[in-house]
Amino acid sequence: MKKTETKFVCSNCGYESIKWLGKCPNCGEWETLAEEIVSHSRLSAHLPPRSSPVKIGDISPTKHLRSASGIAEFDRVLGGGVVPGSLVLIGGDPGIGKSTLLLQSVSRLAERGKRVLYASGEESRDQTKL
Repeated sequence: MKKTETKFVCSNCGYESIKWLGKCPNCGEWETLAEEIVSHSRLSAHLPPRSSPVKIGDISPTKHLRSASGIAEFDRVLGGGVVPGSLVLIGGDPGIGKSTLLLQSVSRLAERGKRVLYASGEESRDQTKL
């Protein structure tokens, strides 16, 4: 059974709302929100196709090219280096050297022409530069 939901779309600016509003909060026009029915089957067309279960023993390992950071122990923990396109998340107590380790690692990768992104939720740009 297909599940449907209702949304209201402003005919003037395209603003969408889950409930009807007399005045569009985006463009300020009155009586422009019209009801539309959305079928979930249409939305699910954008999802990747489902795959069947596979036994873990039937999966043949793929060799990934890895970029060594130049920090031997860090590379060892990552299985030989950083996999291009991967994300490495480092966690730990404050002051144990997470930022120092990552900044040294990405600096060495960047020196060899690799594109890197260092993102921090705790440090300012000035702190990172230190």
